[in-house]
Amino acid sequence: MDIHKLLQQVKQGELSIPEAEEQLRHLPYEDIGFAKLDHHRHLRSGGFGEVVYCAGKTVEQVEEIFRRLSAGGSNVLGTRASEPQHQAVERALGGSVGFDPHSGVLTHIVRQPQPTGCVTVCSGGTSDIPVAEEAARTAEFFGAGVMRVYDVGVAGIHRLLDQINRIREANCIIAVAGMEGALAGVLAGLVDIPVIAVPTSVGYGASFGGLAPLLTMLNSCAEGIGVVNIDNGFGAGYLATQINRLAAGGHSIKE
Repeated sequence: MDIHKLLQQVKQGELSIPEAEEQLRHLPYEDIGFAKLDHHRHLRSGGFGEVVYCAGKTVEQVEEIFRRLSAGGSNVLGTRASEPQHQAVERALGGSVGFDPHSGVLTHIVRQPQPTGCVTVCSGGTSDIPVAEEAARTAEFFGAGVMRVYDVGVAGIHRLLDQINRIREANCIIAVAGMEGALAGVLAGLVDIPVIAVPTSVGYGASFGGLAPLLTMLNSCAEGIGVVNIDNGFGAGYLATQINRLAAGGHSIKE
């Protein structure tokens, strides 16, 4: 809920005091039985609102959560969504709903954010792109400009070196890789900006579902690396946006 916008509407006579009170009644959260929706997070977090983790929720639950959150006039982001969940939300909210089936990112955009700064998202291989796209689309949703540099893993390091000057233009880098997860350490040794490492569960048996790249990234001798959990593209995209907006000289997300 955008409190500033709400107060402006009351001031300008576009919204009556009883109508405003009805909207404020749902602060700081709204209890809808199966979920407690945090309408106040946008205020506490400098523009980062409630995000919906869709996996494990029914189609009806996701539809209702999106409907309630969007009623306050805010953009809504869902992660790990399915096609049936997407279809239900689109039927409920119309053409402003977007869905990427590869990453599972589901969005309802009320106000298009103005891109600020730059986050570069790199993937080791094509198989890492679903997690990389979760990171990229999360950063874009929260207002960061995003540059994608995919399939530049260390198995063919010349591909990475060909792109390194572009990559250095960013305020933050997200390095997404499975197998041995060496991409993050190599990148951190080539740039002077923060690198967020995302291990993926891509790999053969000895990668242990992403544990091997996780340990590689945690044990890297290169400085300036932060590591998120296995396949956590969302967490990387969120953190990268926070770093990016500080580097770009802003605090609140522009919409």
